[in-house]
Amino acid sequence: MAKKISPVLEAILEMNDDQLRSGLITQAQHDRITIRHFGKRGLSLSLPMSGEEIRQIREQAHLSQAALARILNLTPGYVSQLERGIRKPTGPALSLLNILRRKGVEAILSDETPGKQDGAAA
Repeated sequence: MAKKISPVLEAILEMNDDQLRSGLITQAQHDRITIRHFGKRGLSLSLPMSGEEIRQIREQAHLSQAALARILNLTPGYVSQLERGIRKPTGPALSLLNILRRKGVEAILSDETPGKQDGAAA
């Protein structure tokens, strides 16, 4: 069970956000708050998602199930099961799907040209 955020901690986190927005603290100072301060907030990065949501994400990116599977390092069969609701994404797959939902496929795709690895010249 996730730890409940106390009203005092909630107020401190809100004040920290306000201080950043007003320029009283730097981004680096703001970022020093650790995950233990966030409780439920820190867990919200990997929200559960339905098969329909996964299908919508894939279609918005104009990807086939096989292409999405390759990007996420999954099997096409697993992506199919996720979309049909037979299985629910967990762990790294869920995290990557949440990144796709928030930032799009460009956040995961690499700019590297195939064959150019480990700094090898073309």
